[in-house]
Amino acid sequence: MITKSGSAKWDGNLKQGKGLVSTQSGVLKDQPYGFNTRFEGGAGTNPEELVGAAHAACFSMALSAMLEKAGITNTSVQTTSEITLDREGDGFKVSKAHLTTQISGDGDRDQMLALASEAEKGCPISKLMNAEITLDATVV
Repeated sequence: MITKSGSAKWDGNLKQGKGLVSTQSGVLKDQPYGFNTRFEGGAGTNPEELVGAAHAACFSMALSAMLEKAGITNTSVQTTSEITLDREGDGFKVSKAHLTTQISGDGDRDQMLALASEAEKGCPISKLMNAEITLDATVV
């Protein structure tokens, strides 16, 4: 079993407050986030961007493992995960994650696309989400 962590500190109210987010590894350390970075395009990060990065990374690794197991070599997977935050009642909900991926490798194109569909549902971050997950995959 693997356990990793991230942490956040928040000072102030929602709109004028400021936060800092960090990861256990220190790759992100005291990176700023706030209302303006989440809802107004301000400089800094936000939870949806971080989830998108984690989702894209997880999907890419899962697909890479599946491609290798299928005997497909010389692979490259480049993925983006767009996270949609929608209003729900008095609050918000992550309603959708849309993966866009480009796959290259020495193997059957249709098999690579089928494996991408499996990875969309099977990567651990996809399993974590309570949201609609969609995929656009191309083999280049």
